[in-house]
Amino acid sequence: MSSDDVIDITAVDVPEPKKSGRKMLVIGGAAVLALLAGGGGAWWFMRGGESGGHEAAAEPSKGEGDASSYIEVPPMIVNLRGGDSQARFLKLRFIIVAADGKAEKVKAKLPAVLDALQPFLRELRPDDLNGSAAVFRIKEEMMTRATQALGAGMVKDVLIQDLVQQ
Repeated sequence: MSSDDVIDITAVDVPEPKKSGRKMLVIGGAAVLALLAGGGGAWWFMRGGESGGHEAAAEPSKGEGDASSYIEVPPMIVNLRGGDSQARFLKLRFIIVAADGKAEKVKAKLPAVLDALQPFLRELRPDDLNGSAAVFRIKEEMMTRATQALGAGMVKDVLIQDLVQQ
């Protein structure tokens, strides 16, 4: 190109691309489905998710014995075993689920349960509380020791409310 060449810079109308009505319809439909699914899930969750799962097992049918009793245990604070010089503590709150009709016997023997749990909890190290499986392992050991202290058939479950390491 030489400096004498003329360049034509005339404005040309370029048609604006049409927005696809079908694409907008698909996006709108997906949004509506997402809202309906979220709303339905929230409604199911708020009403308790009654599908015959956990709640059916927790509620006795007519003619059965007493319902399970939940015995809240006072919070326990124990020092953890560690290799360093820094003191570490574990605060534990849990509930014992007594078998049908056994709540009063479990309450009467609660000191024996706490005595059985103390050595186990004091031997825990901070590393024993790491990971998602830690709570499960601790809960299983607590259930085993509670059953040993109270006798078979007295405890249905141990529910951990708080497990705080400091």
